Amino acid sequence: MYEAQCAVVGTVITHPVKRQTASGEQVLSFRMASNARRQNRTTGEWTDGGTLYLTVTCWRRLVTGVGASLMKGDPVVAYGQLRTNEYTTREGVERADLEMTASAVGPDLSRCVVEVDRRRAAAKLVEQDGSEDAVEPDRGDEDEYDEQDPTDPGTEFSDTHDAVTAAV
Repeated sequence: MYEAQCAVVGTVITHPVKRQTASGEQVLSFRMASNARRQNRTTGEWTDGGTLYLTVTCWRRLVTGVGASLMKGDPVVAYGQLRTNEYTTREGVERADLEMTASAVGPDLSRCVVEVDRRRAAAKLVEQDGSEDAVEPDRGDEDEYDEQDPTDPGTEFSDTHDAVTAAV
């Protein structure tokens, strides 16, 4: 068995399935495919290369985020520990599958547009405060975030990305 950290860009090819382990921990898994495409420099035409298939397994907070955000057909980027699972079938045939234990999963923004739901993150801040005087943070005019330059060192962005909705 070989294990490596890597990122795989592809498409979700099965509906994500959530289950519970014997110890009560939730786990979510889905299959994804990554297709290689190359452009012929002479003709400019695109040709298909091989396809990499793997099972992605999500634990802890990823179960909620991935379960609420991704479905079959969505473009996805998965990062985690990749390993081969070698086994023998009932018929005696030796096989090997690729499996990834994900540490991060998200939509592939080069192939889709997403909307980050910051309201849930703000609600969590209010819940964590514990006081009845807690107020949702004032975000001001929502359009002001669209005009900020991410290369400007003075620009501040929220890092509370708890829910993502993909629109393909």
